[in-house]
Amino acid sequence: MTPIRVVSSARGGDLAAPAPGAPLPDRFQRYDRALAYSAERRADAPTPSLNADLAFRRGGFASLCDALDYAAHGETGLNFFDARGSLLSSLPYRDLQVQAQAFGRRLVGAGFERGDRLVLIADTWPGFCIAFFGAQYAGVVPVPVAMPVGLGSRASFIEQLRSQIEVAGAAGVLAPDDLAAFARTAAEGTTVRLAGPMAAFNAVPESKAFLRPFGPGESCYVQFSSGSTRQPRGIDIRQNQLMANITGSLAAQEVSASDSGVSWLPLYHDMGLIGFVLAPMCAQRSVDLLAPWDFARRPLQWLSMISRRRATITYGPSFGYELVVRRAHKKTLDGIDLSSLRLAGVGADMIQPSVLQRFGDSFGTAGFDPRAFLPSYGMAEVCVGVSFVRPFTGLRLDRPTDTKAVTDRAFVICGKVLPDHRIEIRDAEGIVLGDGRVGRLFVRGPSVMPGYFPASEDSTTVLRDGWLDTGDLGFWSSDEIVITGRAKDLIIVNGRNIWPQDIEWSVEDLPSLRRGDACAFSVDDGATESVVIVVQAPPADAAADEALQGDIKQRTKEAFGVDGRVVLISRRLGLPLTSSGKLSRSATKARFLAGGYAEERVAPRDLPL
Repeated sequence: MTPIRVVSSARGGDLAAPAPGAPLPDRFQRYDRALAYSAERRADAPTPSLNADLAFRRGGFASLCDALDYAAHGETGLNFFDARGSLLSSLPYRDLQVQAQAFGRRLVGAGFERGDRLVLIADTWPGFCIAFFGAQYAGVVPVPVAMPVGLGSRASFIEQLRSQIEVAGAAGVLAPDDLAAFARTAAEGTTVRLAGPMAAFNAVPESKAFLRPFGPGESCYVQFSSGSTRQPRGIDIRQNQLMANITGSLAAQEVSASDSGVSWLPLYHDMGLIGFVLAPMCAQRSVDLLAPWDFARRPLQWLSMISRRRATITYGPSFGYELVVRRAHKKTLDGIDLSSLRLAGVGADMIQPSVLQRFGDSFGTAGFDPRAFLPSYGMAEVCVGVSFVRPFTGLRLDRPTDTKAVTDRAFVICGKVLPDHRIEIRDAEGIVLGDGRVGRLFVRGPSVMPGYFPASEDSTTVLRDGWLDTGDLGFWSSDEIVITGRAKDLIIVNGRNIWPQDIEWSVEDLPSLRRGDACAFSVDDGATESVVIVVQAPPADAAADEALQGDIKQRTKEAFGVDGRVVLISRRLGLPLTSSGKLSRSATKARFLAGGYAEERVAPRDLPL
């Protein structure tokens, strides 16, 4: 590894540090006072939901550093909880500012140039937030990446991390303590000059040079898209795009000075990072954070924290709401009061109305009002949010007017497009479609990314004349957007459109299966297109497997009238997921075509429909 290079002079517009022995300027005096406050503050107390004197601002900042400098005048901030709901640590925004600026000076002291990239393994802990904002103050571009998933994934995680380091051209990698060795291994032979835990970065002396924060129009961070773990593709997020998206989203959600949030979403994903760290800070709101793996262990802790902390805003994909429904029983509802919740956002994947209905039925006695459901639509290429329903209007459905669809299923309305943004829905010839007609979504507006990082042909493929090709399908319901699925996932058999999630949800309703157990896609043998359904199932004998296969056959034929094949696999093998936990149909299809399920496909586990 290249030795750390200490910077002793200003560059890139920096001002030189004070001469030795000279009085410290006022900014250093404020820094010392803030450190003293930080040391005196109670570490076992969460931040309050309200600021005593700081006037509420709903975004409208020029950059993240401007927003944090403002929020630091109040008492609100971020709180980190464990799986049992105990407070691990609190991080008021004023402490975050102090520690982030100190981290930024260490980056300068370590020789990081302005515009260098710093990969951050995004665990849910204060160190990630300090490093992320510290990079902002130092003019270094943070690159949040996913945590390893599952057991025995050391080699694959290192391989994935190395690919992301190489694509980012990173100068440094920061990891939680238990992943520091992985980070160092992945960084070997790359452009990285400093890799390790927070202690390795804290060991670098702080530079006395002035900080060089990113300003309007400059870089902010690089977001790897959720499906780009094996072949990383970064999204270039700029300050202007992020600030426009945050300001518009806060307005659409009608966030107020009395709001506070609870989240278990991963911080390497746009909905977790922007929705529950960056945007709340831009509105000076407190947020309570639970790590996603702690949520998976104790999902009801999510609701318990909302109840105890009287939170008003939370968010999650459909599978998160379903997981708590599966774990809920009468005893677990004792003491849970969800009446404070005014926004229960849902997004990040296809929204399943039946799941939300079950959640509303299960927790209505605990004070949950179904009108709190807030469906939305977004994607990382537009920072995060594109459309939101009006707050406290709940779940509404609509059907397309197209006649090609096999089923007459209704889809969830995802709301109006953000102010100053436009959406067009176009057919295969590029003709703009009207109400109820399903087509491909194109987005234009101040939140749209300038391109992928590093620049590639992918950028010119999806960005033309200012319009972003989202790759999603949907239709207009009056002046609101309805999403029907991904264009690349749509199954077309004999000229009829079949939504893969319809097949998957139908199969997963069988008693022995769970949500996320099925993946449907089509394969083209050169003459015809046929349907394949890969289903992960619990261990069973041959007779039980054959019965399950028969049930899938009957249900699929009755609902969709298609022929194809069913492949049953063990849950040990599992279906591939993206870094944000979504089912990856493309990866499942690729594995199937490559013979990746060959050992699993033994009679009667692989039978024709």
